[in-house]
Amino acid sequence: MTTSRRELLKSVGAAAILAEFASIRRAAASATAEAGEWSGSYSLGEDVTYLNHASIGTVPRSVQAAHRAYLELCETNPWLYMWSEPWREPLDEVRARAANALGCEIEEVSINHNTTECFNMLAHGLPLGKGDEVLFSSLNHSGASACWHHMAERRGFTVRQFELPLADFSELTEDQIVGWHAEAVGPRTRLLVLPHIDNMVGLRHPVARIAAAARARGVRWVAVDGAQTVNMIPVDVGTMGVDVYATSAHKWTQSPKGLGFAYIDRSLLEELPAMWVTWGQKLWTGTARVFEDYGTRALPAMLALGDALSFQEAVSMESRERHHRQLRESLEARVDASEGLRWRSPQDWELGGALYAVEVLGRKAADISSRLFNEAGIVVRPFGGELNALRVSPNLANGEADFDRLVAALEG
Repeated sequence: MTTSRRELLKSVGAAAILAEFASIRRAAASATAEAGEWSGSYSLGEDVTYLNHASIGTVPRSVQAAHRAYLELCETNPWLYMWSEPWREPLDEVRARAANALGCEIEEVSINHNTTECFNMLAHGLPLGKGDEVLFSSLNHSGASACWHHMAERRGFTVRQFELPLADFSELTEDQIVGWHAEAVGPRTRLLVLPHIDNMVGLRHPVARIAAAARARGVRWVAVDGAQTVNMIPVDVGTMGVDVYATSAHKWTQSPKGLGFAYIDRSLLEELPAMWVTWGQKLWTGTARVFEDYGTRALPAMLALGDALSFQEAVSMESRERHHRQLRESLEARVDASEGLRWRSPQDWELGGALYAVEVLGRKAADISSRLFNEAGIVVRPFGGELNALRVSPNLANGEADFDRLVAALEG
């Protein structure tokens, strides 16, 4: 078959492919609209009270169905559906939704596997060397920390972690948080890494103020772990003054597992080499897409990411924040009223989010977590050490009844 004949066949099928994609997306959107209350949108077992979205989010039924449909469509002719031009338009729509979630331009978005991958790319590629320092706090997630330790000796830079006082976060102020980070910056600090909201106590960092203070002290780059924020609270990277902002879509965006996306400032395009390189690299010169060129990709999952983002968009951020805040204040009041429980997170909503830590006094968090799951089907995340608390992270499908079960089980 000649090249022209092959291309003709692909072009003839283009309209049909686009129609199929559009049909799947319409079905997903319709299912989302019909679900009404989010509580009926998931596949969770009736005996499970799921309060662990900060670890792994629940994928809506409509997104699961769309993912399956894309997979089935692809397998009817893998060559045609994986490599034909019609894939591009739907994937561009996904990228546009990701950009909207981050508050950036489409060409500043890199769609990858997760937050950890993005930070590994930085650790391998940023022009750091002898005499340079990478700095982060004790609240930094290991996915945004381990890569720097791993690469430090090979590349010659140093890594320093400064401690934040976990003993009592309840009375924190924004000025204190900014001050801790500014004071930790040293004369050799070139890169500051921080979470927007950390994964243990749910401290919301005033990123813009921290970034400005760090740069005033000579820091060249600021990279943010946004795994616990995108689609939980408003994110607008354009107001933050940071160079990189990465997220894992399997948490609050509730996409199929193994997907993430990141904002990468255009200024890094000349300084940061691509970690993956293949035949199509030159196609994306001048955009953040150069950081995601894997060749063959899981395109059905990437399309389903678009449906997950659309699902999130169905509820306004204002409504989402209101729900998260009401649940947070409800549990905090219950904890404060209990003699056996202690609130271990910031009290101020502006310094927190939809994940928070609760200590059961005199008990090991890991033991309590196991008992909650085995006896009551309640899923939370335990943290040991100085914190020794249970992290509770509900989403929009959760309500007061879930907290009734949680508190009753903790006090029982």
